[in-house]
Amino acid sequence: MALKKVLSIVLAGGEGNRLMPLTADRAKPAVPFAGGYRLIDFALSNLVNSGYLQLVVLTQYKSHSLDRHISETWRMSTQLGNYVASVPAQQRVGKSWFLGSANAIYQSLNLIHDANPDIVVVVGADHVYRMDFQQMVQQHIASGAKATVAAVRQPLNMANQFGVIEVDKNDAQKISAFVEKPAETEGLAADPTQFLASMGNYVFDADALVEALRIDAERLDTKHDMGGDIIPYFVGKGEAGVYDFTLNDIPGSTERDRTYWRDVGTIDSFYDAHMDLISPVPVFNLYNSEWPIYTRQSIAPPAKFVRGENNTIGTALDSIVASGAVISGAIVEGSVLSNDVYAESGSRIQDSVLMDKVRVGEGAVVKRAIIDKNVKIPAGATIGLDAEFDRSRGFKVTESGITVLAKGQVVPEPDESELAMAAEYRRSLPDAIRTATEGFAGLREAAEHVTRSQASSVEV
Repeated sequence: MALKKVLSIVLAGGEGNRLMPLTADRAKPAVPFAGGYRLIDFALSNLVNSGYLQLVVLTQYKSHSLDRHISETWRMSTQLGNYVASVPAQQRVGKSWFLGSANAIYQSLNLIHDANPDIVVVVGADHVYRMDFQQMVQQHIASGAKATVAAVRQPLNMANQFGVIEVDKNDAQKISAFVEKPAETEGLAADPTQFLASMGNYVFDADALVEALRIDAERLDTKHDMGGDIIPYFVGKGEAGVYDFTLNDIPGSTERDRTYWRDVGTIDSFYDAHMDLISPVPVFNLYNSEWPIYTRQSIAPPAKFVRGENNTIGTALDSIVASGAVISGAIVEGSVLSNDVYAESGSRIQDSVLMDKVRVGEGAVVKRAIIDKNVKIPAGATIGLDAEFDRSRGFKVTESGITVLAKGQVVPEPDESELAMAAEYRRSLPDAIRTATEGFAGLREAAEHVTRSQASSVEV
């Protein structure tokens, strides 16, 4: 059987209002993640690792940093016909911008006509996971479906956040109903506490997709959405299949992380996804070299841990620390530090996410916070210790208590009461940190004792 020609389309025009203020200056897929990546790197890496090397990325909202990241990072051999092309909204079929995810592809049908594929793979750009799309495409072709939706199992109480898939009782690979974000739904027969949620990843026969998009464009009773309109169209014709994500087999994966998938569309889910990375046996393993996540490598020296003033020891436990970071006598625990973060002597960073070039001043405290790029936290200041105090300074605080600072946001100099709050918190070191710090100090003293003994022997 001749190989099918596949074109991949990445939908990356999302505004990402629920991720504000991280999306105040960038598109949602361009939000930094896990120290050195952008969210879009996961979708692109999955497609490339699957062997699909003709990709277009549809952009719209505040796309400059996303376009720059793609152009600087995602370069492939044009001599072999491979490419990753960033395509902005162009108003090719009217004067409107993209009216929805389906309309984004409809307004870009020239890309499908130029590539002339047999199969079109459509994926979102803001989920964290690993997936071999080739396995999904193979099932799609074998099933005879015109459209196939990737499905992941989710708890029933999250039904109102996803497209809900109901399967045919006589054919587990066929969709009988697809409802976008219903108030409630029935559980699976095999597990009544869960339902099948759309991952936002689709496979189509190219000609069937083009026809569906043209019909959708002519309708007045549509939101021009892939999940809300295009998939129900195929379901109504009995031509929609479902691909169970639990069947996907990734080289190098473990039972703990092989079916990991997270929609990081909110501040809380974005924060939780970072916390999934840092345990000794992580829920999602970034270190799988058999299915790497590609990104632009920072031109920066390795991370450095040094003693600060008063011989305080730079320490990081259960954390990810990216290139260029300097931990100078600071204590970091349960956190993700991006490129070129500088933590000064005596500062505390706990259960937090710090993006590029954040500077934490001497004795400052950051707890359960997300700090965007280029923020300078003054010496002795506090972030995340008092929610009402944080809100009074113009910082966003989620209902769950996560404090978020926007890119370059100014942190006021602390007054006496804030300095006292920081000092009190620093005195309440968790036992794990104190034990580790004392252990390092003991090792240093033992090493110095050996050095002194050796020097004495030489003198004798």
